[in-house]
Amino acid sequence: MELFFDPNFTGQGILCESESKHCINVLRHKVDDIITIADGKGHYFTGKIKTAHHKRCEIEHIETAKHGLPNVSIHLAVAPTKNMDRYEWLVEKATELGISEITPLLCHHSERKKIRIDRIKRIAIAAMKQSLKAFAPLVNELTRFDTFIKQIDTSKAFIAHCYNSEKPSLKKAYSPQEDLTLLIGPEGDFSEQEVESAIAAGCKPVSLGSSRLRTETAGVVAVHTIHLINE
Repeated sequence: MELFFDPNFTGQGILCESESKHCINVLRHKVDDIITIADGKGHYFTGKIKTAHHKRCEIEHIETAKHGLPNVSIHLAVAPTKNMDRYEWLVEKATELGISEITPLLCHHSERKKIRIDRIKRIAIAAMKQSLKAFAPLVNELTRFDTFIKQIDTSKAFIAHCYNSEKPSLKKAYSPQEDLTLLIGPEGDFSEQEVESAIAAGCKPVSLGSSRLRTETAGVVAVHTIHLINE
């Protein structure tokens, strides 16, 4: 199954220009071909191509399938890695697993202080389409750690860090079917002050296991752990 994405599509009408081009020029679809379009908000639209134009592909509505919201909302807040290929891999895999939101964090030990959010959004959408998801994750701007802590519900937030301290594993600390925010630090981890301020604000410190994980690996492990618990 191929999945196209247009956040403004409502079931019948014109597919956006970028997806029209992909549909007609790249995938070579023709008039009367049946395609499926997701709006990223929980709807799949099945339709027939009426006009096979690479800028204005017109669709005749056949069927709409509506999906309810995911059982659990996972907000992944991760500092970008120095090597952006690794961070983009994380965004792709986390989207495939089913996150609801991602926020790049700017931390004290961050080596990368600028990222292209437009590119991150494209990677997330591509992963959504590839994995046939009905919902597109919200991709936020790069946010300073101290600002982010003030914006979230810290009673539902977990901070994974590598400092030697008593902390439960994520699978023991998390209660099934609850929304949550997961904070993962950069190479070099969060600073001790960041960890202390997060805990003081109400975030729960957790461990992701005995192995020291790369930033992108930690993000995937954390998201996958939550999904396993909620199966």
